Amino acid sequence: MRTAPPAARPGRDGRPAAEGTRPLGARRVLWIAGAYYLVGAIALTIWLWPDPASRIVAGNPADADQFAWFFRYDATAVAQLRLPALITTGMNAPQGVAIMWNTAMLLPGVLLAPLTLLAGPQASLTVLMTVGFAGSAVAMFAVLRRWDASISAAGLGGLVYGFSPALIQSSMGHYDLQFAVLPPLIVDEALRLATGRCGTGRRAAARRGARLGLLAAAQLFIAEELLFDAAVAAAILVAVLALSRPGAVGGRIRDIATGAGAATAVTAATAGYPLWVQFFGPLRQQGSPFAPDFYKNDLAGFVRPSSAMLLHTAGSAAFAARFQGGLPEYLGYLGWPMLAVLAVIAVRFWRRLPVRAAAVAFAALSAFSLGGTLLAGGREHEGIVLPWYWLQTLPVAGAVIPDRFSIVADGAAAAMAAFGLDAARGRWPRLKGPIAGVALIAVLPLVPVPLPAAQASPVPAGWTAAFTALRLPAGASVLVLPIPVLTYTAPLRWQADTAMPSSMYGGYYMGPTWNGPAATDGNGLSSEAGYLNQLWAQSAGVNVTEVATLPANGLYPSPLQMRAQLAGWEPAAVVAVTSPHSAFGRYLAGLLGRPTVIAGNEAYAKLSLKK
Repeated sequence: MRTAPPAARPGRDGRPAAEGTRPLGARRVLWIAGAYYLVGAIALTIWLWPDPASRIVAGNPADADQFAWFFRYDATAVAQLRLPALITTGMNAPQGVAIMWNTAMLLPGVLLAPLTLLAGPQASLTVLMTVGFAGSAVAMFAVLRRWDASISAAGLGGLVYGFSPALIQSSMGHYDLQFAVLPPLIVDEALRLATGRCGTGRRAAARRGARLGLLAAAQLFIAEELLFDAAVAAAILVAVLALSRPGAVGGRIRDIATGAGAATAVTAATAGYPLWVQFFGPLRQQGSPFAPDFYKNDLAGFVRPSSAMLLHTAGSAAFAARFQGGLPEYLGYLGWPMLAVLAVIAVRFWRRLPVRAAAVAFAALSAFSLGGTLLAGGREHEGIVLPWYWLQTLPVAGAVIPDRFSIVADGAAAAMAAFGLDAARGRWPRLKGPIAGVALIAVLPLVPVPLPAAQASPVPAGWTAAFTALRLPAGASVLVLPIPVLTYTAPLRWQADTAMPSSMYGGYYMGPTWNGPAATDGNGLSSEAGYLNQLWAQSAGVNVTEVATLPANGLYPSPLQMRAQLAGWEPAAVVAVTSPHSAFGRYLAGLLGRPTVIAGNEAYAKLSLKK
């Protein structure tokens, strides 16, 4: 008797596996996808890799220098077999800076400390950026597969999110935003808890909540703002699910409460003390250091590509370059083809819950990214009030930068594209070729060019030799001239690359002013510090406005005032990056006496203060 051959078993994507073949395992598929994404990430960062220890993405050296400083700070702590302190005087001595109020990226900094100690902080940041692109794509791919997207659709979604224009633009110095690996996982855990896909029962909910708490704590030590944005995205998605299927979510209130309690407990146990120091410690601050409703998307920016995209025009690139928030914040672009395809998907497949939820999330998050009032074509329309106008008055929300909602909005767009692709192929199985062509047309305007590279500020000749000759005690505070500020951060880079000195005055940081409100560089430079920077700039041929603000009244500190300020600072040493024969070198010699150490063929001078 003859029997019929067994039917081919379906693969993970729901389509039958070819006869005589075995479907790929989920883990193997993930590794293969990760390999492809990694190749793409390396191609994108290719111009950084010839010298990963000193090349940065061009366009935002100040933030790159700041991140390098924090990575050196983390690595130094690890080398001393301790965790980084939450308040440090390594910058802005003697007041110091609060690590949690700044973009210190404690978790990646600690994990990459061995590489930082071996090859320098910029090498670690280059690795982090490359992993950030590939890892973000892999995270989205894995989440979409969990929610039953086919391999090809999940692959498309991973590309749209992991290499989105928002992450491309964030690579210009915003390493904390570009490393967007965890937000998809956080949203996924929240949805699985809300829908019961984590399993039934309070024990399963507690396990899922604990995972969510660990992910939230990890994101806190990478970028707090992305955790807030991910939480908003998750809340929108859960709300859509609850309204669409009230019984599915409403019947799980006890399990959801159990999971939320577990998440809160784990987050509090892991990050509670750092958060307490941030909000109640000695350097607590109020409000945001940034102008309200300034860093928000321009409505035209959704369709006008910057020069970072392969397909752009001179006009669109110029428009992006004029964006009021700067290119690192030009995050809204998705292009007409992608927006049109997303609109068609939303209308045609609205009845499908995954598409509907992602569409609502994308629309809401994109609206939030426009800020409180409409900015369109470079013009402010104060009379057109948007939803964020009211939401930004809520606690914590006032410190959020609206345009950064684009990162999680792109995640929602990626999910829409993936679910829409599967829905279209299921609805019109004979049109798979044209459907793939439409997907390609939508994605093509999002293809980036390799990131442009620039050289980080090199360490001055004699810097290391001078500090070695000084033999300063550990923790000694040094007045480095020029004093680092937001607009001139090269001294932070020199300190990061050499770990010398261990503490210095000035810096680039977010901190409280004397009366509490947050500000960039806290109280800023004193008039005496600004005058020293001005003299250095004039001697070094640097634009004075990069390092100092000129006094409005035209009055400058006298030598007596300068000596009084120096006595108030009480530096262990003064190190000036100048020749002793320059005008600035002669001024310092007249103020402090002859230098005790000269290094770097007199291109570098060090002057010591003796009590």
